[in-house]
Amino acid sequence: MRIILLGPPGVGKGTQAQLICKKYDIPHISTGNMLRDHTRRDTELGQQAQKMMNAGQLVPDDLMLAMVDERLSEPDTANGFLLDGFPRTVAQAVGLAAHLEEKDLGLDAIVAIALDHGILLSRLSARRTCANCNAVYNLIVNPPREMGVCDRCGKAELIQRDDDKPATISDRLAVYEQQTMPLLAYYKPTGLLLEFSGDGTVDEVFERILTKLSEIQAGG
Repeated sequence: MRIILLGPPGVGKGTQAQLICKKYDIPHISTGNMLRDHTRRDTELGQQAQKMMNAGQLVPDDLMLAMVDERLSEPDTANGFLLDGFPRTVAQAVGLAAHLEEKDLGLDAIVAIALDHGILLSRLSARRTCANCNAVYNLIVNPPREMGVCDRCGKAELIQRDDDKPATISDRLAVYEQQTMPLLAYYKPTGLLLEFSGDGTVDEVFERILTKLSEIQAGG
């Protein structure tokens, strides 16, 4: 399965990505992780991206496409992949389509998860991150087993990041909507766009997604 996963901050996209990737045994390709990996390894692409970020600029589309293209050439993507955080714009979507066509590959589905703005604001405000190991929790939908203590490393260092505070969250959601609405319009005519509500438990949302993906895999 070759899948693009779209969804605003707080919709539970990361959790659904993990479940989908486990089900279909495909790699979860996050552009954020790719950027960090390239800068950590000090690759040529990483150096270029770091210069842009240090200057307070967005990493340009051609650079992101080069990173994605390189990642999709690795052996673990032979049976498919899930792209998370890319494309973010129509220009990136057009570039990705061209890169995939060169490899004689096509997408199977674009999974888009949506949720009411007020619920997203509430969820994101409840998000906590472990300052020690970066594990992420949500006090509403995914709390730690012991309140205030990280399940993974056992440290009592769960903090609220600045970008999880209400004013910043509203800005992030507004940017997502501005970028994503045209992207959804771009993908809709392809017949590959699957839109889901993120309301409900993790398992309920996953079941909705899995039902549709199973139909696609079966050729239905």
